[in-house]
Amino acid sequence: MIDLRDALTILFVTAGVFFMLIGSIGVIRLPDFFTRSHATSKSDTLGIMLILSGFAFYEGLTTTGLKLIVIIIFIALSNPVGSHALARAAYFYGIKPWFKGEPRTHEEVE
Repeated sequence: MIDLRDALTILFVTAGVFFMLIGSIGVIRLPDFFTRSHATSKSDTLGIMLILSGFAFYEGLTTTGLKLIVIIIFIALSNPVGSHALARAAYFYGIKPWFKGEPRTHEEVE
């Protein structure tokens, strides 16, 4: 029989995989670097944190569970900062953001 620990593990891992799938679809569907970066940074950060939370629930209060919690904290701090730095560097490099009404790709301009 499934106990609470296993149920929470399944719930969190499934939710994490769902958010990572949505982020992957966003990379394919969105028009420019900035919107793609936003989709992946937000959804992948949440997705990996949910997956690792599920693993931490499964492990319990062991040294491995505490290590997973430390990794979750590190990801929560580093992924948004890294994606912001990437977007800022792309903007200063000269990549222009897409605005509504403009062609989505360079092929549509021709």
